[in-house]
Amino acid sequence: MKISQEQCVAQAREAAISALQRNRRSGFSEEINRSYNFTCPSPATYPFQWAWDSSYHAISLLHLDPQRACAEISSLVSAVTSTGFLPHMVLWQDELRPQATAEFRIDLWQGWRSVTIAPPVLATAIERVFEATGDTEWLAQVLPPALAFFSWLAENRTSQATGLLEIYQPDESGLDISPKYDRALGIHESRPEQIGTDWHRAMRDLIDSYSPGRTPESRLAERRAFVWNDVLVNTIYAHGLLALSRLALAAGLSEETASALSTRSQDIADALVRHCWDDEAGAFFDLDLVAGTRVKILTASSLFPVILDSIPTYYAERVIEEHLLNEREFWLPIPVASVAATEPSFDADFSTKAIFRGSSWLNLNWYLYWGLRARGYADAATTLAERTIEFVAQAGMRECYGPHDMVGHGAESFGWSSLVLDLINAEKL
Repeated sequence: MKISQEQCVAQAREAAISALQRNRRSGFSEEINRSYNFTCPSPATYPFQWAWDSSYHAISLLHLDPQRACAEISSLVSAVTSTGFLPHMVLWQDELRPQATAEFRIDLWQGWRSVTIAPPVLATAIERVFEATGDTEWLAQVLPPALAFFSWLAENRTSQATGLLEIYQPDESGLDISPKYDRALGIHESRPEQIGTDWHRAMRDLIDSYSPGRTPESRLAERRAFVWNDVLVNTIYAHGLLALSRLALAAGLSEETASALSTRSQDIADALVRHCWDDEAGAFFDLDLVAGTRVKILTASSLFPVILDSIPTYYAERVIEEHLLNEREFWLPIPVASVAATEPSFDADFSTKAIFRGSSWLNLNWYLYWGLRARGYADAATTLAERTIEFVAQAGMRECYGPHDMVGHGAESFGWSSLVLDLINAEKL
């Protein structure tokens, strides 16, 4: 039986708040000699602190406890190194570290940090928290490490060929088992039921090829094992640079500093158009720099540049009208599918048990919601918010959701699905 919008909002809000409360982790690491206070993505599945998850959690926490939102970011940036590196995973809990390398295919660096990056959502989260709290003392604490991290990215991950950021393994995009990486990993001919197993094997082989002695600053591009310009990563990077530009002015830094950040953001947007845009397809595609090709597989990454004001209207409108709102591709009953339904690799019912192969995700919907609003597609944005609220109300706080049936997939009590609170607030529901 279909429930009313008021009931959907109430159920989604209750589920989100419950997960944010359940997933809180605080304490003191004897081994690291540091305290921590963060929200884990999922108690049973992902018990550590993840960089882009925590950034989303902070935004959600603004609607529950703004001081916890501040603490979430403070805990995260305390893991930034003296060189400016922010790891994808921060393993605060001493007793849980052995689980990490066994389950998450990672190399630990210094025993408690992953050696990999994540999409840099951090700057956008800091801006949202600062806008809500106006806490200048907190901003003065968290802005310097955030600036250091974005400088680290520019210095250590900029491609000489394209000017875009490079990633050196698929999970640095956060989109782990997306089919756009299949050929590069040698799993493009895997049977659907073998995708997950074959991906794990390929990832272990890739990680082993980088070891031993890997550090965050290792020049892995020279290994030519996996070198990738990811559209989603670079879009989030450009989005964050612009947020940092505004924060720099708010914090009293020089106009020169703010201008340099803004210019860098524009440069990334220009490079996305120059190198990743395919005019025939009307979409943006990643670059496999080892193979020297655009990877012409339609995924949600292909849509992401619409969130950047610096992407000209021609490109944004083609992406939105030809793809995002296309009911045969991404605008399915439970939008937004993470892979176009027209792709052979599209997995609507999670039969592969592999993430980002078709299911809908809150974090993707959240970014695209704001992109639609900014581009003047207010009705579509509202529809996206309402459908997102409905599937959270129906299935609860899951990692991802079936784009046809609202069935929840993956981890339970999944933290960043609490971004539904921000959509509820934005729509004034």
